[in-house]
Amino acid sequence: MSFIARAVRVPPNSATLEEARNRTFNFFKAACRSIPTIMDIYNLDDVVTVSELRRSISSQIRKNAHITNPKVIDMLLFKGMEELNNIVEHAKQRHHIIGQYVVGSGGLVHDRGTKDEGSSEFLKQFYTSNYF
Repeated sequence: MSFIARAVRVPPNSATLEEARNRTFNFFKAACRSIPTIMDIYNLDDVVTVSELRRSISSQIRKNAHITNPKVIDMLLFKGMEELNNIVEHAKQRHHIIGQYVVGSGGLVHDRGTKDEGSSEFLKQFYTSNYF
């Protein structure tokens, strides 16, 4: 019950872009401080390093660097804090963390470029044709 009361509390809106920027830096610092805890909770030592997780967090933040509306930035920070709370409160499973923050949208490295290796020439031509 205490987690729900904590999660419902919404901070006041940022008045300026500079204030929203400072809140973004504070969120990044809080996320980086929680990385060792996340590594322990989800046993990620064999999969990823702390610096790779930090890089993943910074890339998630930098995806929205073009946004200049403080209200939109506050909304994104709220969503980021909710995601961080869910991860720290162990509301996600290990494969969710690995899939979203370790592997990312690019897929596994060893899966790239190996789809057509065992296919016959007929199947390769069929896949490139307009029969689908």
